[in-house]
Amino acid sequence: HKHSLYVLANKIDWNKFETEFSKLFNEKKGAPNKPIRLMTGLIILKHIRNVSDESVVEQFQENAYYQYFCGERFFSTEQPCDPSELVHFRHMIGEAGMDMILKESILVNDDHDKQGPTGCGTVFLDTTVQEKNITFPTDAKLANKIIEQVQKIVEEHGLPQRQSYKRTLKKVHRDQRFRNHPKNAKKARKADRRLKTIAGRLVREMERNLSKKNLSGTYKGKIELFKKVLEQKRCDKDKVYSLHEPEVKCIGKGKEHKKYEFGNKVSIARSYSGLIVGAVAFRDEYDGHTIDDTLDHVEQMLGFRPSRAACDRGYRGQKESGTTKIVIPDVPKKNATYYQKKKAHKLFCKRAGIEPINGHLKSDHRMGRNFYKGIFGDMLNAKLAAAAFNFKRAMRRFFVLLEWLYCFCLLWNGMNKKCERPYLAFAK
Repeated sequence: HKHSLYVLANKIDWNKFETEFSKLFNEKKGAPNKPIRLMTGLIILKHIRNVSDESVVEQFQENAYYQYFCGERFFSTEQPCDPSELVHFRHMIGEAGMDMILKESILVNDDHDKQGPTGCGTVFLDTTVQEKNITFPTDAKLANKIIEQVQKIVEEHGLPQRQSYKRTLKKVHRDQRFRNHPKNAKKARKADRRLKTIAGRLVREMERNLSKKNLSGTYKGKIELFKKVLEQKRCDKDKVYSLHEPEVKCIGKGKEHKKYEFGNKVSIARSYSGLIVGAVAFRDEYDGHTIDDTLDHVEQMLGFRPSRAACDRGYRGQKESGTTKIVIPDVPKKNATYYQKKKAHKLFCKRAGIEPINGHLKSDHRMGRNFYKGIFGDMLNAKLAAAAFNFKRAMRRFFVLLEWLYCFCLLWNGMNKKCERPYLAFAK
């Protein structure tokens, strides 16, 4: 019973999820629904343990703590659900359901009640990039994928084709190899142009043949996407970097080791005590333009609006948002006292503590690589990662409390090694 997952399972208000999510189900349609606590618990465990849908379902069969956390009364070796059912459940509860999970992760922490007007009068804001699960984009790679998808559509509908370019493409791919060698650079660039020409021919021919079979409407979006990719130039704006994730943005944050990142921007709000009290996904907005939406989300999570938000210099241009004052590092005023300067310095030193939190979200809670699809997936992954961070924080606090009780028990019994379990001694 000392295990942190056991303690966390008893702290979460599962009835809240049961009441709200049960309204979304229709008992008269489809297969019988899985228990809401089971599905919600699996989604939370997935991001706490940083595993995939398939892995969390597999681990559930082997882990008694997972089963207790998800509401099981007896140990079971059967698969709780198909991994794809987690996808449908996430889409069913939507953004409102993610906000409920994030709000509960705040309430679970013992120090959430200290986040009143004094404790959470100040929040710290920062943005980070949530990379999408795509490969590094190049023109040749995108043209190759267009050719593959066109060939698949042609085979599926039995469309006529004047030339498949199979043998030609083999030579083109050979010419593209070792492009960094000075002798091969010119040949590789020529092969890239040839590849785009072939892709354009195949797309136009497929479009003509689809119109003859009255199928052009079915693939209209795909054909427009193919044409946009083939026509885009190096300096164009709103470029497409992935065929299966066309919403991906190229974001440069000035990192020495990673000049460009392909994904979307996420704004994180951290309370003074270290809780994440807001997480909002954006496309590629300027940091200062994310303040209003982020603070609105913080107000939704906490029930009140913070009086002050401390940001870095990337947020320059906005001094206030509603009733919230925006504080940004700047040259101190000439008439500022030593106490005022020291207080401002401590505030921005505290604000720097949000940077390692961004690192933990990425390395420990699946925000480093977003596998969810589309703009909805960007929002979903950011909020679940923030909720998992708060749950993990609560679990660490439970562990520290038990260690403190154990030490207290040893002292109480005169350092006797045969001391009772801490919670029993504490109960007595």
